[in-house]
Amino acid sequence: MTLRRNFARLLLVSPAVALLTAPAAADEAPAVRWKQHTINDQSPYEACGTADFNGDGKIDIFCGDSWYEAPTWTQHKVRDVPASGPNPHYHEDFADSPLDVNGDGRPDIVTCNYFGRRVGWVQNPGGAATTAWQEHEIDLPGNMETGEMVNLTGDAQPEFLPNVGSSVVFYELTSRNPVKWTKRDLGNAGAGHGVGAGDLNGDGRNDVITPKGWYEQTADGNWTFHAEFSLGAAGIMILGYDVDGDRLNDVLYGNGHGFGLYWLRQTHKPDGTREWTRQTIDDTFSQVHTLVLAQLDGKGEPELVTGKRVYAHESEAGATDGSVVFFFQYDRTAGKWQKHTVFQGDPAVNAPENPKDRWALKDFPKGSAGTGLQMSAVDIDGDGDIDLVCPGKSGLYMFENLTR
Repeated sequence: MTLRRNFARLLLVSPAVALLTAPAAADEAPAVRWKQHTINDQSPYEACGTADFNGDGKIDIFCGDSWYEAPTWTQHKVRDVPASGPNPHYHEDFADSPLDVNGDGRPDIVTCNYFGRRVGWVQNPGGAATTAWQEHEIDLPGNMETGEMVNLTGDAQPEFLPNVGSSVVFYELTSRNPVKWTKRDLGNAGAGHGVGAGDLNGDGRNDVITPKGWYEQTADGNWTFHAEFSLGAAGIMILGYDVDGDRLNDVLYGNGHGFGLYWLRQTHKPDGTREWTRQTIDDTFSQVHTLVLAQLDGKGEPELVTGKRVYAHESEAGATDGSVVFFFQYDRTAGKWQKHTVFQGDPAVNAPENPKDRWALKDFPKGSAGTGLQMSAVDIDGDGDIDLVCPGKSGLYMFENLTR
């Protein structure tokens, strides 16, 4: 199944901090309205995952060292997550992707980190809510910014695709009892800042997209690299998706350490050669790391959800600008993007001049939501529409979709 057909990622302790409405022109569909809920405004972790972790039928949140129990969002700390390297404001939790790894019926967490260079899975033990979760090492492939569960092999089981800076690899869970992961190494030709997936040649198989081109998954299970574009320091995920409806999947990506959200339009020359034309979606905000396609308004094509990763690097341009969460709709008739605001925060006006002294939980106003390294787009309250869970260095927040 391609990302084109599987756009929804498998991805309220306090009153709403704000009620946010995306403005709509007279000829647009009714606006999606949002209610912001604070899950933990002191959480510094940038990854999250959503699943029913305690088996009560409700969708919970896992972020960093804790899981938060729905519907009250009671925090249960279940592990220790150390700071990353020399910077105490980064933590060794760069992905929190739910998956029942050992087949016991309980969602575990697949994770990775940067300075530890480790891919692992964190075992959900069941039992008491605060029982410690144990991490099991899978591999030590190198520094990783984050990773996601993506269906690459076409079966019912997704694979873990991390962004390893020095190589392009993914991990397939090939046995649950005993647990066994098989590493698939695609080489280093496409390695860089950013990774993603999508069916770029329309053969029904997901390919792996990198900042330097894409790896075509062939019918015999091999991977052929095509160095057809260069994205720079792209965010994670890079998405393959047919933006303009011409039945050719395009490429959606953000500038992870600068300004800009872009798409590469795929076209073909008369001889069949692919061409890629970069077009700007929005260049007004920076540090665009994670992208999600989700059906927010309940009709038509999915929307592109993204925002600012607060202090991706404290020293880069736009670092102290207000945090944002946006979604974008592409009008295929008009050939343009419509931008909608989920959250618009205030800048860190009193941030220290020296980036080494900056700390998001102190520099930004409380309630400043960003998009971190992962978001979760899921009907978390069971009312039939897609909500958003947004972690980051400035706290953990949920945006309730009020469409239904």
